Amino acid sequence: MIDGSGAPRRVADVAVQDGKIAAVGLRLGAAKREVDASGLIVTPGFVDIHTHYDGQATWDPFVTPSSWHGVTTTVFGNCGVGFAPVRPGQSGYLINLMEGVEDIPGTVLSEGVKFNWESFPDYLDALASMNRAVDVAAQLPHGALRFYVMGDRGAEHAEVPSGREIEEMARLTEEALHAGAMGFTTSRTTKHKARDGRFTPSLSAREAELLGIAQGIKRAGRGVIEVNSDFGPGEFEALEAAATLAGRPLSCLLVQVDAEPELWRETLGNIHRMRAAGHEANAQVGSRPIGVIMGLETTVHPFAAHPVWRELRDLTPAARYQRLSTDADLRRRLLAPRVGGAPAYMGETFHKMFPIADRPDYEPDLANSVAAIAERSGRTPQEVALDAILAQGGKGLLMLPFENYAAGSLDVVHEMITDPATVLGVADGGAHVGVICDASSPTSLLTLWGRDRTRGPRLDLEFLVAKQTRGTALSYGLADRGLLAPGHKADINVIDFEALQLKRPEVVYDLPAGGRRLIQRAAGYRHTFNAGVETVQNDELTGERPGRLVRGAQAPV
Repeated sequence: MIDGSGAPRRVADVAVQDGKIAAVGLRLGAAKREVDASGLIVTPGFVDIHTHYDGQATWDPFVTPSSWHGVTTTVFGNCGVGFAPVRPGQSGYLINLMEGVEDIPGTVLSEGVKFNWESFPDYLDALASMNRAVDVAAQLPHGALRFYVMGDRGAEHAEVPSGREIEEMARLTEEALHAGAMGFTTSRTTKHKARDGRFTPSLSAREAELLGIAQGIKRAGRGVIEVNSDFGPGEFEALEAAATLAGRPLSCLLVQVDAEPELWRETLGNIHRMRAAGHEANAQVGSRPIGVIMGLETTVHPFAAHPVWRELRDLTPAARYQRLSTDADLRRRLLAPRVGGAPAYMGETFHKMFPIADRPDYEPDLANSVAAIAERSGRTPQEVALDAILAQGGKGLLMLPFENYAAGSLDVVHEMITDPATVLGVADGGAHVGVICDASSPTSLLTLWGRDRTRGPRLDLEFLVAKQTRGTALSYGLADRGLLAPGHKADINVIDFEALQLKRPEVVYDLPAGGRRLIQRAAGYRHTFNAGVETVQNDELTGERPGRLVRGAQAPV
């Protein structure tokens, strides 16, 4: 048993009764059902605090892929995007914003999300009406709040709300937190744009707006302030002022970007300074590179912007593969250099682009990049990339790590996840469905860092489990879970650690309106229990749905 506290593993039995852990020890006596975990590890269920299941949780009771990876609690509404509050007939903009920021197709959202709510409390009630395989919790998104209060003006980040509008945003924030929102989230990064090209509404919200909303959070006396920011000059100080006024924790996304590979250290230093002054703050970090997955059926790939690709864009995947495999002239034109001999399309990224094997490598050596393979084999990088995505009948995949991998190793991620001011929280489950599938991160956390890493130090399983269970749970005040101890919620994983592995990502078409997404399965989860009810057995969902909506601290249920 690895109990989630960080304490050394030990041999023990875990007794469950009425959805909670009744006892932990040896020779606890007979039970209605006994699960033999000999030779396996028993952990708390994983708590994923950074997901975007705002829409999917309204139609999918199994919340995949997260439920395949030992996750028993998810928190969404991150990065200032979500679907409440929303005025009747005004959901189009929120869909447009979510599609652009989180790469969830608008057709999927239009078909799948019913929008049978208006206020944020109404949205929580709608979530509470469906039981799921996992527990879900929601946060109030700044983008939706601003649009609701300011109308079309609110969609334009440069528009300044009136004093009355700021007070209304504060009032609605207080209302949402009292109803059970886990926090308030905002986005202040230029990476986030709506589908129509406009920046996210909260990008440049002025100090008066941030501090006004903070007053509402202060009055509620609960909730986390979560932010995704570029952290330009003065940015952290503005967010710190809001969190300090509110008297609530600040949680900042933290990734390494190639353009400024040391900026993350400055942000983390500010978080440490804030903590030293007695304020709660943390950085949400990932446990592997953030990498775009590319294939013939994904949103982006090395040839997606090539004029020749227009001839293939509207074909079925099978027909597209057939053309590329048999039409020599099409292949020649697709691989031809641009005028002047410049490398054709994405040429500057081939040195960090890697073929994905049956057992994905999340710390690939630059010597195995597409560019390096091309140099060794006497081919162009474009030829190597095309052959890679045509492999396995057109199901081949490439990975391009674009964050957390500036130096071509995970040494920087090791620094991030071992820092005491960080929590795990950049998996983005439910988002970027055509290019990323990092909802599987809890599994790679254990396999990569706890067992398989060869290019640097590994980490103890006790530390890793605590980071993904008790650490993430407490960062949102979820003190009832993430620990195998009497009185805590009986969310439990039984894992065959020696056999635990991630499978290759794959493209499926199982979203509403036949929408496409990347998924990734795992092998090695013998059992997952939510509140003592088995939701996964031998890597397959059982169909049970014990999961409930989790409301914020002290909120009425």
